[in-house]
Amino acid sequence: MSDYVAPEEREIEAALRPRVLDDFVGQKKVVDQISLVIKAAKLGGRSADHMLLAGPPGLGKTTLAMIVAHEAERALKLTSGPAIQSSGDLASILSALESGDVLFIDEIHRMSRSAEEMLYLAMEDFRVDVMVGKGPGAASISLEIAPFTLIGATTRSGMLPTPLRDRFGFTAFLEYYEPEDLASVLRASAIKLKIRLDDKALELLSHRSRGTPRIANRLLRRVRDFASVNGHEDIDTDIALSAMELFEVDQLGLDRVDRTLLTMLSTKFSAKPVGLSTLAVALGEEPDTIEAVIEPYLIRAGLIQRTPRGREITAGGLAHLGIQ
Repeated sequence: MSDYVAPEEREIEAALRPRVLDDFVGQKKVVDQISLVIKAAKLGGRSADHMLLAGPPGLGKTTLAMIVAHEAERALKLTSGPAIQSSGDLASILSALESGDVLFIDEIHRMSRSAEEMLYLAMEDFRVDVMVGKGPGAASISLEIAPFTLIGATTRSGMLPTPLRDRFGFTAFLEYYEPEDLASVLRASAIKLKIRLDDKALELLSHRSRGTPRIANRLLRRVRDFASVNGHEDIDTDIALSAMELFEVDQLGLDRVDRTLLTMLSTKFSAKPVGLSTLAVALGEEPDTIEAVIEPYLIRAGLIQRTPRGREITAGGLAHLGIQ
């Protein structure tokens, strides 16, 4: 399932985001921990500790960063790891921060190595060393920056260098949602979008959302569109099921790409281990997309497994395809 989101979809997703921690559904332990960090910082009259949010896409890392800034009554500045390709890029971002600002870096593991090394000093001592000039006349100038709170988000925490991970005062690992929590997310979103659907339809969507609120909200909007086009005001199980069949989302939440991957592993590669690069070429996807977006849920669902020799379909995956 592609992680691309159209601009209009982003606007709707932004409208559905909770604004405060009390409205954030699921991840209770993480929410309680973040609440404690924020309250302790307020009592001490200081900026909150740097936070690292790790977990698969769509579980609420960006939303939590926005909530932290809101609850701490601080300004939020957003950027991403791929946008920071040099230490100069990071220096310009850090020098523009005001005291107490919250800086959110999405996909922080994709920053350049030179920027990472500059970030170490900025996180600990709130200063950066900038090289001025070239050649023998080059000199290093130390610049003070305002105290800030860094919130890093990553889908692959293992790619972060240990020195960077150690500088975060708090690390949270977000888990996939249970269907009950997703049903609560869908119920709240349905109210905001003025969608009327019964409990059975809600249960059906929550079980096909791959444990991910972002996907749950997208499926809800697709069902709304299906009902609207076909002249239905209320959404019941039959309508929700027809919409899922149209968009090729099965009972486990797998879409066409997921099933194609399983089918390739079971037939084209005869259920034998396959290397990631080979699988990416066969599927027509980038290796990073398979590893960070498609694979995690399939592994969690017990449909494929990683082995030293490559990716391999499991007995559960074969059974899902109806293969003995």
